[in-house]
Amino acid sequence: MSFAAQSPAAQSPAAQMAIASSLPQPSETTDDLPNICGSEAAVQTITRLEQPIWLSRTNLQLQNISAGFAIALHMHQPTIPAGANGEMIGNLQHMFEHPNQGDNHNAGVFAWCYSRMADFIPELVNQGCNPRIMLDYSGNLLWGLRQMGRGDILDNLKRITCTPDYQPYVEWLGTMWSHAVVPSTPIPDLRLHIQAWQHQFAAVFGWEALARVKGFSPPEMHLPNHPDTLYEFVKALKDCGYRWLLVQEHSVESLAGQPLGFKHVPHRLVARSSTGEVISITALIKTQGSDTKLVGQMQPYYEAKTLSPVQIGGVMIPPLVSQISDGENGGVMMNEFPSAFRQAWGDAKGKTVGFTGTEYLELIEAAGCSLENLPTCQAIGQHRIWERVSTYTPEAIVQAIQDIQTEHPNFHMDGASWTSDLSWVKGYENVLTPMNQLSAQFHQAIDPLIQSDPAIAQQSRYRNALLHNLLLQTSCFRYWGQGAWTDYAREIARRGEAILQADF
Repeated sequence: MSFAAQSPAAQSPAAQMAIASSLPQPSETTDDLPNICGSEAAVQTITRLEQPIWLSRTNLQLQNISAGFAIALHMHQPTIPAGANGEMIGNLQHMFEHPNQGDNHNAGVFAWCYSRMADFIPELVNQGCNPRIMLDYSGNLLWGLRQMGRGDILDNLKRITCTPDYQPYVEWLGTMWSHAVVPSTPIPDLRLHIQAWQHQFAAVFGWEALARVKGFSPPEMHLPNHPDTLYEFVKALKDCGYRWLLVQEHSVESLAGQPLGFKHVPHRLVARSSTGEVISITALIKTQGSDTKLVGQMQPYYEAKTLSPVQIGGVMIPPLVSQISDGENGGVMMNEFPSAFRQAWGDAKGKTVGFTGTEYLELIEAAGCSLENLPTCQAIGQHRIWERVSTYTPEAIVQAIQDIQTEHPNFHMDGASWTSDLSWVKGYENVLTPMNQLSAQFHQAIDPLIQSDPAIAQQSRYRNALLHNLLLQTSCFRYWGQGAWTDYAREIARRGEAILQADF
């Protein structure tokens, strides 16, 4: 199918191409450290370009569509101090080097999964199909692949990222650089994670590719519900150029405190700070739990086939079934997904089609559906807070939360994710305490220097300190229980503190 422009107003993004091509291509590493900082001005210039990304490239027309679906694949491997001499390496490299431990024998399959979409998409396009996929790779993984000499995987991904013929079928989503869960990440580090990923992605795939990254995938679908954390998170996303994010349906509620009604339309996520400041961002609602079978067996497509257009603000639009899963983990994704993926796209040639997130939002907005008219939502549990607050002050919010917890002991401000039976906070004081301490030491030592001379962000000592601060916040150190993974965290904390003491 051809991707002709739909109208004179929907011109090709020549302006962003010109700006992107005028910037020097950054290197992936400097002094053996990943490129995660130092080009903040260039990143801001690229990510704040506001023209439509997909209107001039899409071959979809809403009037011919009854419903759509959007699927994303999440890929991540943590960085751990487990090299031959204790150096930082990606966990995938560790799996290859220790094939007899646990499920490390799957290392080769994991590596294939990280690369295979770059084979599937051209194959399907050449067969006359119209596939769509969204990709979410952590910064750790991108760096780790380069560290272990798997540039072949990155080069394969460049094929569907940088080649114009395949760009309309693939959308990359931004994320936190080291897969940090947002609710328990120190607020000053939220923006650092977001910008670090943008730096890394541009270094691998180029500035023009970064200009097309407008959606955000929070690690573990973990959305903060503390008012100030959510507000700062949304503000950081918007300041960094993001237009929308994926949200797990169980992590949000209506402004009246009820479960969401129809979940297959975009919502406007509203965040209010403890001082009453309000900000909002578009959210695509990821339904159900994080079961790889949903994506592995292409359930979103088959669910979308049962849906019909709905009205938003007087405009009829196709509903969207949104879903994300691990792209490599589990037998379903390893073995069943490839055939199910091919079969679904071979079948999806009627009124049920695939979208990428930004493509869908740009199309419905161009059709007259104002994103300001979307149904609203807020983080789960916030209605209980706001109904008790008459004056917006930090003290009033603290008191309201304390009162609610007295009446409802299970009420918490730890956020919500794809699962309700797992906490990244409880029982992990031995990781959280050094994590928060290192963050505080990092900002105390470095923030005054950055304020007086932003060029310090280009220095290796800053990059090294930032790297350890971000790495310590990786969710994996609070996922696998006590033992080797919490030991990794404490070692990273020790090294981070030593770097700050020696270099600052």
